[in-house]
Amino acid sequence: MVLEAVGTCCPSVAEPQPEAYAQRVATWDDVRRIALSLPNSAERFVHGSQGWHVHNKGFVWERPLRKADLLALGDAAPTGPILGARVEHLVAKEALIENAPDIYFTTPHFDGYAAVLVRLQRIPLDELQELIVEAWLTRAPKRLARDYIAAHLSDFA
Repeated sequence: MVLEAVGTCCPSVAEPQPEAYAQRVATWDDVRRIALSLPNSAERFVHGSQGWHVHNKGFVWERPLRKADLLALGDAAPTGPILGARVEHLVAKEALIENAPDIYFTTPHFDGYAAVLVRLQRIPLDELQELIVEAWLTRAPKRLARDYIAAHLSDFA
């Protein structure tokens, strides 16, 4: 069964946040709020897991560890909620994992795939917001992404 909720654009996503906001760790409610604030985003529940899409292309999703993941990670397997997020390319994935291995990781299932796994309870909210927006930008149609950048991230255009 697939359930869908459609989001609307919210300019506050790109606005700077107070320091307390940056220090709070993320929850699924935060993921949902940020993802659905992006233009043309939708939430779908497939086989009991949440995922967020733009024009039917997934950009972030709930990704519980599977038996093969647990075997591959061994004692290093994290507990708690895991978020999957698309990244621009494999170099970006490697950089995230190298710079913050306590937050970002991967499994053999994602070898060669431009996506990273995130320990949701360890990522600061401001970093989660940036990750989700960047994931959305990798999957959104070019014109929609360009319009979003022009309207909300003009310092980076």
